[in-house]
Amino acid sequence: MITPVIVTDIARTDAATARALGAHGVATVHEAMGRTGLVGPGIRPIQDDVRVAGTAVTVRSHPGDNLMIHAAVEQCREGDVLVVSTTSPSLDGAFGELFATALQTRGVRGLVTTTGVRDVAELRAMGFPVWSAAVFAQGTVKATPGSVNVPVVVGAVTVRPGDVIVADDDGVLCVPRRDAADALAAADARIAKEEADRSAYRGGELSLDRKGLRPLLAELGIEYVSQAEYEAREHGRD
Repeated sequence: MITPVIVTDIARTDAATARALGAHGVATVHEAMGRTGLVGPGIRPIQDDVRVAGTAVTVRSHPGDNLMIHAAVEQCREGDVLVVSTTSPSLDGAFGELFATALQTRGVRGLVTTTGVRDVAELRAMGFPVWSAAVFAQGTVKATPGSVNVPVVVGAVTVRPGDVIVADDDGVLCVPRRDAADALAAADARIAKEEADRSAYRGGELSLDRKGLRPLLAELGIEYVSQAEYEAREHGRD
């Protein structure tokens, strides 16, 4: 049996590193990390044109119960992102405007949850960003023990307290705390490379040539043909 705990003194990724990763965004950091870290398409934003990054405070809750979210608020501080998961699937609306008010007051950047959320209009109006598995008004109880600041599973990744969460219109990414500095260096390098590519494309250069892809097309047996040649081949198959 797992003993429910609330861990109070987690190590957090350096705040400046988290902010810099957030500036790069989900897609860039994901690619820079070797195409890893995405939680998956099941967690979606309830708003548009918002990008956040912060250090994870994690919650492991019982389905249909938000007791441990109440407990987690006390453990949150400026620059955190609250990450909520349940021990088995639950889309009940475990989070709403009152929770967001308390978290926003403490400087929390946003919420990532495998559950549902409600009060969506209010959350948007107050500018508290959320990435969730569902929007669902179903209420919850406060009756079952869980844990705060332990590893939790969100979609395809395990999120540990103090990891960096980056979230925007493209989804949600987890950068492990121990890898954050390396991920930032790789993302910086990728941004420089992309800017050089962007400049070349604005000058009319084709990505096929800049990335040296023409030989690959030939190796894969892909031919350039005229419309007449293509139609002749297709007619020949009739």
